[in-house]
Parts: sequence; structure tokens; C-alpha cells
Amino acid sequence: MTLALRGAVVAVTGASAGIGRECVLAFAREGSRVAAAARRLDRLETLATEVRALGAEVLVLKTDVGDAEEVRRFIQATVDRFGRLDVLVNNAGIAGGMPQEPTGVDPATIRTVVETNVIGVIRVTNAMMPLLRRSASPRIVNMSSSVGSLTRQSGPDPEQTAGPVAVAYAPSKTFLNAVTLQYARELSGTNILINAGCPGFVATDLNGFRGVRTPEQGAAIAIKLATLPDDGPTGTFFNDAGVVPW
Repeated sequence: MTLALRGAVVAVTGASAGIGRECVLAFAREGSRVAAAARRLDRLETLATEVRALGAEVLVLKTDVGDAEEVRRFIQATVDRFGRLDVLVNNAGIAGGMPQEPTGVDPATIRTVVETNVIGVIRVTNAMMPLLRRSASPRIVNMSSSVGSLTRQSGPDPEQTAGPVAVAYAPSKTFLNAVTLQYARELSGTNILINAGCPGFVATDLNGFRGVRTPEQGAAIAIKLATLPDDGPTGTFFNDAGVVPW
């Protein structure tokens, strides 16, 4: 069975702008009910108005994935409103600013990026797990990046395949990919599918809008991985074209 999005309950972090915002709108267009979390409440409220105009139900709550208490409130609000969760899209992420050459970076920058891009994912996923276990076909999508691919980082032309040197951001996505694999191993034999998705080089404030893809294009991978059939892959890294090498 493939998860039907109409009527499904979907939670999206980092939902106030860019790819996260477009994920919320894409799921709403499919008829899902959406819980949207981000640090910018004003943007979330604007997004909520757009979602309701589509005829979809939405919950928005100011949430920093680095704050355990704010995450707890987001989960409780989701329980109170919807009672369950079918899809979790871990989209919240930061770049940490550039340049990020290893010899010059402040170690505090690496710590801050990992706290959001990796620890935040673990914090939200674990808090949401009891809700996901109630779903008939639960899906977890960790929004990663091809810059986290060690294969591409170590290839013959890493500037083209994995972007500039970025000792905080790129390894945080490598770390996230590894965490995704560990969850897949633990959840093997259950009905929970967890995969990493690469949205491509999307024009967002994360990269100063230098990307060549639109947020709508970037959000497509989340929909694809959220609707995998029950016998679909888990513990795999995908972009629109297919599997991305770890």
C-alpha cells in the first residue's frame, strides 16, 4: 500500500520559508493536514493563511528544534489537534555562514550547525515517534543535501559535485545521512520507512538565493519519499533522479 496523502497528518520543521514552506503548501494541495514548525511565527501565520485558502487544515507553532521544551510543545499541540502523525519531514537546517575552511573556522560554528541539522532532527524524531507508531504507514523524510555525500566530496571534481569547502555545513549533512541509516537499522522490521532526500541546489536564503532550482522543485522529493509504498526502500538517500551515493 502507498500512503495516501489526502487526510494524512504531516509535520514539517523549518516550515516558514524556502523548501519547508513549499513542503507545507505541497502537502496541503494533496489534502493533508499539516503541523508546521519554525522559528519565525510571523511567517508561519502568513503561511497558515495560504494553507487555509487551499481548504486544508493547518497548525502552526513557533518552534526552535534546538529547544527541547519548544519541541515538546509542538508535539503536544500536534497530539491535541490531530491525535496522530503519518509523515514527519525534518527540514529545519542552517548553513552557519561562510567561509568555512577547516583551518579558519570557529569550532563554535560547527557545534551550532550540528545542533540544528543533526541533534534537532534526532530530538524531533524521537519526540514524534510514539505518534508515528500509531500510523498505518508512517514515513520520515530527512531533508539532506548532496554536499553530504562522501562519494561526491572525494570525487575528481568536488567543487562541481559537492560545492565549496564547508567544514560545518557539509559534514553536518554527512552526519545526518549516517543518523538516517542508524534509524533505518533500528526500525528494520517495522512499518516505519525513513530516508534522506536531496532537494537540489534550491534558491533560498540559506545560500543567498544563488540556487538554480525553485523551492517548489526542492519540495518534490519530500512528497516522493512520503508516498513510498509499504514495501518501499528505507535507509536510502534520494534526489529527483534516483539514489544518491552515500
